[in-house]
Amino acid sequence: MKAFTKRTYGGPEVLQLEEVEMPSVKDHSILVKVMANSANPADWHILRGKPFFARLSFGLFKPKEPILGSDFAGIITEIGNGVKDFKVGDHVFGEMLGGGAFAEYACVPTEVCAKIPENIDFPIMASIPVAGLTAYQALITHGKIKAGESVLINGASGGVGHFAVQLSKAYGAKITAVCSLRNTDFVKSLGADKIIAYDKTNIHQHKDNYDLVIDTRGNLTHSDYKRMGKRGVMVGFTTMKHMFSVLMSNAISKFPLTQFTAQANSDDLNILASLVQEGKIKVHLENTYPFTKIPEAITFIEQMRTRGKVAMVWEMK
Repeated sequence: MKAFTKRTYGGPEVLQLEEVEMPSVKDHSILVKVMANSANPADWHILRGKPFFARLSFGLFKPKEPILGSDFAGIITEIGNGVKDFKVGDHVFGEMLGGGAFAEYACVPTEVCAKIPENIDFPIMASIPVAGLTAYQALITHGKIKAGESVLINGASGGVGHFAVQLSKAYGAKITAVCSLRNTDFVKSLGADKIIAYDKTNIHQHKDNYDLVIDTRGNLTHSDYKRMGKRGVMVGFTTMKHMFSVLMSNAISKFPLTQFTAQANSDDLNILASLVQEGKIKVHLENTYPFTKIPEAITFIEQMRTRGKVAMVWEMK
């Protein structure tokens, strides 16, 4: 089968489209014919082996997993022993944060995938797992947002951000969204009640107060969280120095701030699938690439100006 491999750390130029051995199905897993992927910042961080301490998980001197890719959507072609809730032919989507998704076939544990609702395209569902789970868990699992509460979403136009705005709306929150001036209309269309354009207003001097502050962009300081929020969730960070600065300040503070990495699970994926089916979440695809241009897709999102998501489509056979 074809797959994009990384034999060394580096930029998108190190990715090679190669013929590799087909994975065999394992117990409690399914073999999926991949129909679409999406690209995430996690992919290019893993590709470059940065931050360096992440190599303790992904390989110190060279990648442990040669195939890149987290998000996928496809069709089950084989099921392993112990699989009860899926059958051959089911359309599924999910996340392989350890890699292996940018390939024609992937062997996936059933606990990190869910069924695709009827009549929803593969590229749409492939765009949901990493970004959608991160937004959902930031707001619901860790942020504990309630109907009627106010939420500030910093970085509202990107992959995680554009899901966070829609999820906040679906759960009845009042939304103030921070984005660039050029993305104002886009973010309003997602359901934001108020927009702060960061290129017109300095968010570090903003003095309104919110029940919850979500930072997907990764540039809020600990003082920003305390000034603007009753509680906060840090999703992204600009540099390791920035992350450690916020977390060290929080270690000596009583402010309720959470920093987390999203965990894939079928329950949350099923909730997201239902919200898509009900029309409460819509994926905005800025670009869709053929699978042969996966390195170009990674290059595009690495510029960190993506509006919504980017998907990559495999050949329909």
